[in-house]
Amino acid sequence: MSRRRKLRPEEMELWEKVAGSTDRMHPEKRVLARPAKKVEKKPIAQRDPEPAPIPTFRLGEKAKGRDSGISRDVLAPIHERLHQAPLRMDKKTHGKMTRGKMSPEARIDLHGMTVERAHRALTGFILRCVSEDLRLVLVITGKGRRPEDDGPIPVRHGILRHQLPHWLSMPPLSQVVLQVTSAHQKHGGTGAYYVYLRRTG
Repeated sequence: MSRRRKLRPEEMELWEKVAGSTDRMHPEKRVLARPAKKVEKKPIAQRDPEPAPIPTFRLGEKAKGRDSGISRDVLAPIHERLHQAPLRMDKKTHGKMTRGKMSPEARIDLHGMTVERAHRALTGFILRCVSEDLRLVLVITGKGRRPEDDGPIPVRHGILRHQLPHWLSMPPLSQVVLQVTSAHQKHGGTGAYYVYLRRTG
């Protein structure tokens, strides 16, 4: 196979003259310009205003602001809720009872019982006291033992102390109980309750 030789300058000049006098056998196709696509402008998203910086807070420091004195506890302590309950007994007698001036006529100690056993014992005790026409009885629940490790989330301790007012507000005891309140300190304080019974006769 012979190698292609390069054209000399005079041969190149002659070739250009010949090529310029001829017409193309296959003329170039015209490429029609396509219309440019319309680009829709997207609306510029408005940025949300930046939140105000959170003020620094040290552990143990009181919160500042208009509501800093408001407690964040969902439920008030049981003795406060009982204190705020409507009075259904004689005001003078109630005053003497809460100041520890009246002596309970009978008492029951639910310390160390399971919830189920304590509920049964309480129901039997109250119904017996009603049958004996007693008016003021003392129910000792204890304040509840605080676990060694409470963890980060506060938990109410003293399940019997919190359950007792609920049990007394349900039948059959709700029909015979007139008033429930925390006992005076000399009778057990917040670890015991005065239960004032309705007169049956």
